Amino acid sequence: MTEQTIALVTGANKGIGYEIVAQLAERGMTVFLGARDEQRRERAVAALRDAGHVDVHPIALDVTDPATARAAAATVEERFGRLDVLVNNAGISGGLTQAPSSVDPAVFRAVFDVNVIGVLTVTNAMLPLLRRSGAPRIVNMSSGVGSLAAMSDPDGFLAQMPPSAAYVPSKTALNSLTVQYAKELRKEGVLVNAADPGWVATDFTDHRAPRTPQQGAAIVVRLATLGSDGPTGGFFNDEGPVPW
Repeated sequence: MTEQTIALVTGANKGIGYEIVAQLAERGMTVFLGARDEQRRERAVAALRDAGHVDVHPIALDVTDPATARAAAATVEERFGRLDVLVNNAGISGGLTQAPSSVDPAVFRAVFDVNVIGVLTVTNAMLPLLRRSGAPRIVNMSSGVGSLAAMSDPDGFLAQMPPSAAYVPSKTALNSLTVQYAKELRKEGVLVNAADPGWVATDFTDHRAPRTPQQGAAIVVRLATLGSDGPTGGFFNDEGPVPW
């Protein structure tokens, strides 16, 4: 990585995203904290600065709004001329009632709009800046539930999870999109990977999970700081590759 590494994290005003910003800042990066809610965004940045992370900056970004993605890219370009690390962390669950036979199509659309199309929107807005980096990295926040191998195993740890027609397929689709970006950008040296943070105690899980946000952020930070010989087009958790 260059001496001054510029990073942007979406959906970062709380939870794992907030911790990703903190851990990247701890490594000396200049980090843009992206979030759509102005008050939450500003509070998060203030808290991080109070904790000693002075090179953290708020940036307005709603991943479902291409105009805000373009505006965010323009802000990064104006201030630094490039982007080294993009973490597509923003995501929604869509709620608990998602059986394929009864899911509301509006829920399906809303989840895919954030979790998949939002990643496409932000990534494409930032790509011109990433291409100016000497060591560009893209990390997409996936989930272990997006693994078809794990989800289809009747004896596996996900066997008891209720069927999900929106959130789970959105993460599987995100994994596939990650591979396609990696395929397109491989020759340009852009490393693109998907991260499985594990089951983390955040608002997303009603804080009923064994892992801390700090633990969940660790794999993302590792992928965001890969060397030039690092993998691309992969799906990883703390233990290594996750089966597709």
